[in-house]
Amino acid sequence: MPRLLLFAATTGYQIRVFAEAARRLGVDLTLATDRCHVLEDPWGDRAVPVRFGNVPGALAACLDAIGDRRFDAVAAVGDAPAVLAADVAGAFDIPFHPPAAVRACHDKYLARQLFQAAGLRVPQFFRVALTENPDAIARRAPYPCVLKPLGLSASRGVIRANHPDEFRTAFARIKALLERTPDIRMAGENQSHYVQVEAYIPGREFAVEGILTRGAPRILAIFDKPDALEGPFFEETIYVTPSRESAAAQRGMRETVERAVRALGLYHGPFHAELRLNESGVWMLEMAARPIGGLCSKALRFGTGIPLEEVVLRHAVGEDVAALHPADAASGVMMIPIPRGGVYEDAAGLDAARAVEGVDDVVITAKAGQMLAPLPEGASYLGFIFARGGDPAAVERTLRLAHAKLSFRIARALHTLEPAPFT
Repeated sequence: MPRLLLFAATTGYQIRVFAEAARRLGVDLTLATDRCHVLEDPWGDRAVPVRFGNVPGALAACLDAIGDRRFDAVAAVGDAPAVLAADVAGAFDIPFHPPAAVRACHDKYLARQLFQAAGLRVPQFFRVALTENPDAIARRAPYPCVLKPLGLSASRGVIRANHPDEFRTAFARIKALLERTPDIRMAGENQSHYVQVEAYIPGREFAVEGILTRGAPRILAIFDKPDALEGPFFEETIYVTPSRESAAAQRGMRETVERAVRALGLYHGPFHAELRLNESGVWMLEMAARPIGGLCSKALRFGTGIPLEEVVLRHAVGEDVAALHPADAASGVMMIPIPRGGVYEDAAGLDAARAVEGVDDVVITAKAGQMLAPLPEGASYLGFIFARGGDPAAVERTLRLAHAKLSFRIARALHTLEPAPFT
């Protein structure tokens, strides 16, 4: 029986799917997480306690906790867990992405440098410390520009600025986010002391899901993001696959992603890429050494309904997954945005949304009493809508129609500070 060590910072949907797939396939799965006390050993095997913020210390503690146990494969859910997974894989000579490559994926500045050196299209960029004078930085910035933290994902902390006044406001918001947010401070990552400033690149945005087998990349899906992501914030909403772009445009995206994984040095395992396309061609934005996050993975099914997590698990334990292809039907997901900050109370219209033809499911992940914060400070959504159909356009229409059936009650929270407005 193959043994797999799964690194994850949360106990959500993807871990459950990995566990179910492991049981079906006869894989002995052990979880390595910083929240193992919540799980109460659900798979009958003792979880490995880790702390993802301090990687050197976490590696030593993880190896000590593993002890004499030996594993045949590793997998990771999330950016910081992927860093530790790479270190542990290296220590046990398990095929995975090299630690240096995973660290570059988790640092937008390092990744940009590698993409640029490989001749990929990237925006003009530079890195600044939070301690630097924002007035001086604002004078250096190209306009319009985008400010972003180096280590956060899902557009958290990403803000567009069109002139120096907006730059100073954006810089102050990102600095407050990095210095005052408990989960970011607890992680203690060096990237949190810096902000990247880069030229804004107009165009349509896409996500690419893939997997590498000992250096050979395979693209699993290209997602269109049909909503315009122009700022000032960049909240992702709808993903739809297969892409409706031309064959030439999709070929350009595939070639760019393949060059990007080589530039980073990724080797074995899943990856998730973000791109922009305009009249100049394909622009490489970001790459993650992990599969698409959270419930979004439910939008992808392979063969007769195999989830993405099972594909990743099969690949990790050495199975040939080349014959597994995405299901024929078009599919998509809508990440339901948080319209305003406050305390979540409830949702209405769920039955009507689920009744829309083509809807697979509507999942509300917000909990009653939960404090909500929209982007750029927030790190969550109200929930997710999943749909399938005969073509991508029909799936997009279904997602929008289902969303229109929903309404949410969010109470205004007392004693909260409103962030500075953007014009």
